[in-house]
Amino acid sequence: MKPESAAAERAGSAPNSAHAITLVVGEGESGQRLDVFLSEHVAELSRTRIQALVEHGRVRVNGEAARRSLRIEAGDSVVMEIPAPAPSGAKAEALPLEILYEDADVAVVNKPAGMIVHPGAGVNSGTVVNALLHEFGERGELSSIGGELRPGIVHRLDRETSGALLIARNDAAHRALVEQFSSRRVQKKYVALVHGSLKENSGRIELPVARDLHRRTRMTTRRREGREARTDWRMLLRLDRYSFIEADLHTGRTHQIRVHFSAIGHPVVGDTLYGAPREVKAGSQILPPLERNFLHAARLKFAQPSSGKAIEVRAPLPEQLSRYLHELGRATGVRADDVDAALRAYL
Repeated sequence: MKPESAAAERAGSAPNSAHAITLVVGEGESGQRLDVFLSEHVAELSRTRIQALVEHGRVRVNGEAARRSLRIEAGDSVVMEIPAPAPSGAKAEALPLEILYEDADVAVVNKPAGMIVHPGAGVNSGTVVNALLHEFGERGELSSIGGELRPGIVHRLDRETSGALLIARNDAAHRALVEQFSSRRVQKKYVALVHGSLKENSGRIELPVARDLHRRTRMTTRRREGREARTDWRMLLRLDRYSFIEADLHTGRTHQIRVHFSAIGHPVVGDTLYGAPREVKAGSQILPPLERNFLHAARLKFAQPSSGKAIEVRAPLPEQLSRYLHELGRATGVRADDVDAALRAYL
């Protein structure tokens, strides 16, 4: 006989540790939306938090990752993984961090590849936030809207992406910048080296972006529930089976450039998460692994929060990427002068 309401089993459910909750859907609960069902049985989590866990693939129904709108049936097994909470607060650390621009409201820093923007997911130190707390935090010069783990953080760059990162130094500036990002008035230009020779000299990619339910560290363009995303690009230099391009983001989805170019068969060089080979083959040569993504946030243009004045900040292309492009040029027979010309605006 099946139960009238869900039976629950909790494994390792200490409040400060990662744990899982297993529920069995009862007869009287058949037909409910998954997120409604979970909200009724997991009182310690808000519905918003539950929906986020579903979106990130941490809820499975009968062993399969599920959508929050799924209608459950009696007897279904629902397992929800609840990750350990992030550490409370971040500590200041004297880490090197280049400041490209600074005024009373904002700062723009040049984030190096390999540096995470803020603590979380088991990372407590070595982040941009730790460095910002050392530079500005002790004087109370970072916005508090993002909370203890994200002071000053208005947007993010992926760990292996370098370049210009905008920081809010007070709450009023933070709100103004969030509005600019939401209304798409912040201009973001990236440069990237991608696999394959793109057929056109410019183009637009408009594919929705959503979390990959099977590999939670990835995004995908294959889910109908994806959010609108647009990337415009133009060719800077062709290098045999590679393309050096500039990309404009009109939306700011997670991994947007990476997942967009991977979706059209041209993954970013070095981005093995999205299908790029670890080794770069150029003619008869094999170049050493780049050990990062060839993706750099080169320019950032926004309105100064107090004055409204247009501010444009450029982050020079890291020497590692410039050197790598020259090596690829030599291996593919592209003249050094042509490589220099393509790089000139980004150094």
